[in-house]
Amino acid sequence: MAIQPAHVLFACVANSARSQMAEALLSARGGPAFAPASAGVIASRVHPLTVAVLAEIGIDWSAATSKALGPMLAQSWDVVITVCDEAAEACPYIPPPARVLHWDFKDPAAVAGSEVERLAAFRRTRDEIAGRIDAFIAEETP
Repeated sequence: MAIQPAHVLFACVANSARSQMAEALLSARGGPAFAPASAGVIASRVHPLTVAVLAEIGIDWSAATSKALGPMLAQSWDVVITVCDEAAEACPYIPPPARVLHWDFKDPAAVAGSEVERLAAFRRTRDEIAGRIDAFIAEETP
């Protein structure tokens, strides 16, 4: 009998940066043990710098789209992870059997400044999320 992957949903406010990075990283690093997805309280667009910093580490995320959280919650999830305080506060009721975790990361899209400064913020967030993803994989994989 095949082992079913853990269905993991990453939730954020706009599904443009942090939740997209988390989905991409778990997809790339978690293998068949995980079926990740992401969504936002509101759908917006995938930020171009999200795509750029993922490409720097060999993840092609250019075809990704932003998704709204409401329809995604109609599906069954094993784990729902909010990746910002705003999403944790605005998130609607998450039905069982989902286990809910909260990871708070600063929004790199909110950083003002030059292109170099903004890119550095996206890289910093990507690397912080990658560390949490690696720890999550280690905890969740038998």
